[in-house]
Amino acid sequence: MNINPVLKLNPKDDVVIARQAVPAGTRLEEEHITVLSDIPAGHKIALHALKVGDAVRRYGQIIGFATQPIKPGEHIHMHNLGMGDFERDYAWGEDCHSPSPAPQQDTFMGIRRADGRAATRNYIGILSSVNCSATVVRAIEDHFRLQGLADYPNVDGVVSLPQSFGCAIGSKSESMDVMRRTMAGYATHANFAGVIIVGLGCESSQIQDMMNAHGLADGPMMHSYTIQDVGGTRHAIEKGISLVNQMLPVANQVTRQPIPASEIILALECGGSDSYSGISANPALGYAVDKLVQQGGTAILSETSEIYGAEHLLTRRAVSREIGEKLIARIHWWEEYCRRTGSEMNNNPSAGNKVGGLTTILEKSLGGIAKAGTTNLTEVYEYAEPVTAKGFVFMDTPGYDPIAVTGQIAGGANLLCFTTGRGSAFGSKPTPSLKLATNNALWQRQQEDMDINCGTIVEGEESIAEVGERIYQMILEMASGKKTKSEEFGYGSQEFVPWTVGSIM
Repeated sequence: MNINPVLKLNPKDDVVIARQAVPAGTRLEEEHITVLSDIPAGHKIALHALKVGDAVRRYGQIIGFATQPIKPGEHIHMHNLGMGDFERDYAWGEDCHSPSPAPQQDTFMGIRRADGRAATRNYIGILSSVNCSATVVRAIEDHFRLQGLADYPNVDGVVSLPQSFGCAIGSKSESMDVMRRTMAGYATHANFAGVIIVGLGCESSQIQDMMNAHGLADGPMMHSYTIQDVGGTRHAIEKGISLVNQMLPVANQVTRQPIPASEIILALECGGSDSYSGISANPALGYAVDKLVQQGGTAILSETSEIYGAEHLLTRRAVSREIGEKLIARIHWWEEYCRRTGSEMNNNPSAGNKVGGLTTILEKSLGGIAKAGTTNLTEVYEYAEPVTAKGFVFMDTPGYDPIAVTGQIAGGANLLCFTTGRGSAFGSKPTPSLKLATNNALWQRQQEDMDINCGTIVEGEESIAEVGERIYQMILEMASGKKTKSEEFGYGSQEFVPWTVGSIM
């Protein structure tokens, strides 16, 4: 099948995107231009002449401004496209609409906890409150990984979540509030049948302070202690092993049962993005998100630094001006955060993103928000806050994948969809992580890490709706217990990374 070697995504666009590498001299008949230099796959080609300072559009939206004169057929990238200020029309709630009812109630085979919450996995978690107890929690997990859980077939595993911080932060600081909120979110996560929290004893992040702040207490399936109190490392490891052995028979009593899809809380993430992300995997995931929301489920978009420049498209979908203004308040917080840290929002895209054809954060953001589908924005949350609203919501997080996903899981996400164009290797227990490849080359190169190929959209072999339907069905399968590729490799323990927003003293 002969297809156009380039894609034009919107009639207003000033560029087309190369489906594959396009050699210099190629005549693009439909665009009436000749390519002036070799264009890498996924990169942009100018459709017409642009003057210095002219806005450049992709997706019908501004992705940057010409920094030098650009000829028709010329490569547009870092050398001639830069950031610039422009007015955003927030149009509060202008695109808000009443969702259509689902034609049927879909279900998945999940686990119903005693408090009524739905789980997609059944782990016992070993959390460290500080880096000083990381070795102990890993040793407890290692014991059960080596021993195996053959006698407990309904338990998905004993998983440790070591961390690198937990101390040298002020007890009344914003960082401490975030740390406590994150720890509490994991300690009470529906995918954990039971939890043990291990500390050193003298750290800033005291376990009891966290539990008091969030109304938690020790019980048959939640235990906490410190290395100092129990007499040292060996005793702390032995105590943890003993407590897990007590919890395993109880955790094993679960059975999976049909649960409405409305109880899925889906985290949305992209990492190692490329120019195809906003063409294939992200919009296809957005299609699946729309279906989930129609079922009454929840989807969490995050990465505030990666919606920058596209936030006005989300405020248009806010169910109220108040919700829209909560989102813009987080954008303003980030702008101030960058000023005081000597950074800038356009430090992102990463080196890999740029190789993949992304030039500015504006371009990356416009592709990134496609993951969120088209439904109403119902709520905006701060990092690791419990997500209670239904529908499409936003959580304020950095763009760094482990930190962003840690916040979403702390908020209650019981499933994760992660799109990638460069080939991120990622998982984040206790929540299963479904990996979506944006292009055929990645799928062919790294199938062992990818669950779904969305590159067929780029090649014209499938529609966004067809791939989106496959994603939605796989969401139900993974929620029902089918293992993801990242679970098969054991990813998930090292990716617990709470956000440290302030000073480390």
